[in-house]
Amino acid sequence: MAQRKKSKKQDDVLIDITEVTGQAEDIFEKYQKEILIGVTALVVLVGGWLAYSNLFSKPKQKEAVEQMAQAQWQFERDSFSLALANPGGGFPGFADVVKKYSGTDAGNTALYYAGICCLNLGQYDAAISYLGDYSAKGTLMPAMKNGALGDAYAEKGDLDKALGLYKKAASAEDNEVITPYYLKKVAMLSEKQGKPEAAVEAWQKIKDTYPTAPEARDAEKYIARLQ
Repeated sequence: MAQRKKSKKQDDVLIDITEVTGQAEDIFEKYQKEILIGVTALVVLVGGWLAYSNLFSKPKQKEAVEQMAQAQWQFERDSFSLALANPGGGFPGFADVVKKYSGTDAGNTALYYAGICCLNLGQYDAAISYLGDYSAKGTLMPAMKNGALGDAYAEKGDLDKALGLYKKAASAEDNEVITPYYLKKVAMLSEKQGKPEAAVEAWQKIKDTYPTAPEARDAEKYIARLQ
C-alpha cells in the first residue's frame, strides 16, 4: 500500500474543505491522502475477491465480478471517466454494473466505485446518489462511505451536512489512520463554521488518542490558537 504510485488524481479523491471555503491553506498532507486511498482500494478489492471466492457457485455474482474487472483496472489507473462508463473491451463500466447486477455483492461494490468516480469527476449529486445506495460492510468501509459523502456535500457547499458526515466517519471505527484523518476534517470545518469549542475538542482527541498520527503534529498549534 505504501508503495502505490503517487498521482495528482489520487490526491484529489478526498476533497479538501479549503476548496469549498476558498482558503488557500492546504490542511491535509499529500501523503496522508495517498495512504487513505490505498486503504480504500485495498478494502474494496479484497472484499470483491472474497465475494468472488465465497460465492463462486452463484452464476450472477461470478459473472458480475468478471465483468467488473476491466472497470476496476481503469479505476486503479485513475481513469475515472472510463471506469464509470466505458472501460473498454466491451466490458461495462461501474454505472452499468450497478444496473445489471443489482442485488449482488459485486453490484453493491460497484456502487462505491461509481460514487468515488463521480466524486473525482465533479459529479457530486451522482456521487451522493451512488454512495447513499451503497451498503457499507466491515469495519472500515462505513467510515470511508461517510467520509466520501462528506466530501461531496462539502463541494456542493452544504457544510453542515458535510460536518455531520465527517463526524460519523470519525466515529465509525477506531482506526489509527482513518479516525484522526476525519477528526482533523471535523476540527477544521468546525472552525470554519464558527464552532471553536467543537474544533478544540476534535484536536484534543487527536492529540490524546492518536499522538503518533501525522495530524497530531498540528493539534497543539491549533488548540492554542483557538483558545
